[in-house]
Amino acid sequence: MDQHKLTENILKQIDLTKEEMDLFFSFVKIKKVKKKQFLLLEGDVSRYALFVVSGCLRSYCVDENGYQYIQQFAPEGWWIGDMYSLVTGKPGYLAVDAVFDSEIAMIAKTDLNRLYTEIPKLNIYFRVLAENALVYYQSRAMENLRLTAKERYERFCTRYPSLIACLPQKQVAAYIGVTPEFLSKMLNQ
Repeated sequence: MDQHKLTENILKQIDLTKEEMDLFFSFVKIKKVKKKQFLLLEGDVSRYALFVVSGCLRSYCVDENGYQYIQQFAPEGWWIGDMYSLVTGKPGYLAVDAVFDSEIAMIAKTDLNRLYTEIPKLNIYFRVLAENALVYYQSRAMENLRLTAKERYERFCTRYPSLIACLPQKQVAAYIGVTPEFLSKMLNQ
């Protein structure tokens, strides 16, 4: 695995020695996942924090009519998971799968707890991630309540500039909360 992306991500927030970084990576598991392969299903208990080394993952739920509500896309360099389940140890609400063939770094929750003790600076890093996730989800909730579909689409393009050209319109529509047909009509106007 090329550790560069995850190392870079960590070092944006905290300084770690080579020994601390080596210890951290001794707990990281690497996994290659194929497009549409699930890492987590709705109702599973999440046991890993997931970092996208390459490719793209998404988290979403499905309603009783089979309609998907995409919560997040995670292109390379992003973290993703079902935070509710990871933190509480209870069955989660989200599914996580690969949008494209991807490579991910996985860290078990139990290993994270051990690392918090052995490398206390990691508490700061993961606290910043949690704070950023809270800001992201709060912003998403407010956007869905206050913005028009066109404005939500524009925010999507700003948030995920690397994905807009390669995602199926159906997934973009599920993220901004409209039908694929509505999105197509809106983009053609």
